[in-house]
Amino acid sequence: MNAIIERWVRTSRRELLDRVLIWNQRQLPHALREYERFSNLHRPHQGIANVRPLKPLPEPITDPDQLARPNIHRRDRLGGVLHEYEHAA
Repeated sequence: MNAIIERWVRTSRRELLDRVLIWNQRQLPHALREYERFSNLHRPHQGIANVRPLKPLPEPITDPDQLARPNIHRRDRLGGVLHEYEHAA
């Protein structure tokens, strides 16, 4: 378990804490919770087919028009430090 926690701390530090200036003790838990949600719900992980831990794989895109002109939406989290991308419905 030590190696898993060390990797999570290193990743959260590199992707979040090195890019954000934390002003007070209330902001740090908020930023870490938001990063944890981003990491577990949106960010791809190395696993079976890079599936996200808490969500199933999305349906594959088979429509040629949709492949030629993808409609992708970006959602910023933590003031633009983290970005989520997804296909529009």
